[in-house]
Amino acid sequence: MAAGTGRVDTELVGTERRAAGSGPATARPASETAAPPAGGRAVRAVPGVFVLLWSSAFIAGVIGVDAAPPLLLIFARFGLAGLLLAAFAVAVRAPWPRGRALAHVAVSGLLIQAVQFGALYTAMDMGLPAAVVALVQGLNPVVIAALSALLPGQRVTARQWAGFALGGAGVVLAVAGRLAFSPLGVALCAAGLLGLSLGTLYQQRFVPAMDVRTGTAAQFLIAAVPVGVLSLLTETPRVTDWAPFGASLGWMVLVNSIGAFVLLNLMLRRAPAARVATLFFLIPSVTAVMAWLTIGQSLNAMAVAGLVLGGAGVALAARR
Repeated sequence: MAAGTGRVDTELVGTERRAAGSGPATARPASETAAPPAGGRAVRAVPGVFVLLWSSAFIAGVIGVDAAPPLLLIFARFGLAGLLLAAFAVAVRAPWPRGRALAHVAVSGLLIQAVQFGALYTAMDMGLPAAVVALVQGLNPVVIAALSALLPGQRVTARQWAGFALGGAGVVLAVAGRLAFSPLGVALCAAGLLGLSLGTLYQQRFVPAMDVRTGTAAQFLIAAVPVGVLSLLTETPRVTDWAPFGASLGWMVLVNSIGAFVLLNLMLRRAPAARVATLFFLIPSVTAVMAWLTIGQSLNAMAVAGLVLGGAGVALAARR
């Protein structure tokens, strides 16, 4: 798992150096290459910060869905985050996507935002623990690798397929004890995972140079529309406890939506989707620790074994 994170770090730092240079890469003296470029430490910190921010979204989600229906919570999150980012983008005169680029941004936003979070937060509302939901989402690198293998010039090795099988067994083991209570919740987790994986590949294929400010704002505002309609059609839009709802919503808007997704879109501009996706290997374990420390959410032995088995599977699939 650490190897995947390191590749992302290397790719990001390498991109920064290429952007700063004016010509082809050449050999440099050791004394010149020893000092990191300006902003190098900040660039290397991006993957680690992203993992922490993304993991915290599951904790905020558990708190939020206890105070309000999940789709209402997601609608408020998308709407507020989109408006804040749009206001900032207008203030700094950032370029907005237009025409075909806007259509591609809309498709990726619907997949990554509406499908993923609408499904995952509904699953948490049905009682699935945050760490189990995070484990299913942690298979994102496996799904991306499998989908990438369908593209020309890509190949999946026997070791990677073995890792896929091991990771899938981990997911089944982790959720097996809860299938009798919420089989729909497990299916929703799988739908959310597919939305994230397809959206990530689609975005990097069709809008790889999307401006992270205006593109992310457009994704949020576009995704808010179907989520809001579904909330009105399927939920009773009421808040039972405003204090935890406000705290959860504020954290998700400022930290998870704006912070985490700006970092994600920034990394997708600088590194291949498969390398960025390896960061999701770390999220289930980080989420489990956060849930234990903050909301006292424990996992049974079968779920813990599933976390370990799933992590081993995705690590095996990611190895070169």
